[in-house]
Amino acid sequence: QLSGKWFLVGMASRCSYLAEHSHQLEATMMTVTIVDGQSLTISTFRKLDRMCWEIRQHYLPTQAPGRFLLKGEGNCSKVDVVVGEADPSSFIILYYQKGRNISVKLFGRTSLVSDAVADKFEQRVRAVGLSEDVTYYFPTYGGCHTVLRETRV
Repeated sequence: QLSGKWFLVGMASRCSYLAEHSHQLEATMMTVTIVDGQSLTISTFRKLDRMCWEIRQHYLPTQAPGRFLLKGEGNCSKVDVVVGEADPSSFIILYYQKGRNISVKLFGRTSLVSDAVADKFEQRVRAVGLSEDVTYYFPTYGGCHTVLRETRV
């Protein structure tokens, strides 16, 4: 149900890099593919130095439904990913936890979501102790998905 194209609509995180570079946020799109019926391959397109890059990640299933493990390089760089709430036809809210740090991301099937969905996201953000000071909304224009669409024509 989660497979297909998703747009990053909003994110709440205490990440200092995000705070320092929030004025440079770009529209971001990801494609989710379900592999072996359980794990997810996430392909994210984002700009870096005015070039579009594809970042691939593999979310491994855990014993609990709706929970995944994202392994990075080294033993200490694992991230727990939890599906907080989802309507596969319109939105998904994901929690990312690494150690004591938690981030919440809102994805939509389109780059805009309803006010009701945005309210759900903001409630979830507050529930984990984050505030609007560390909540960022992504632009709906530009980004790599525009470039990709234009180059395929």
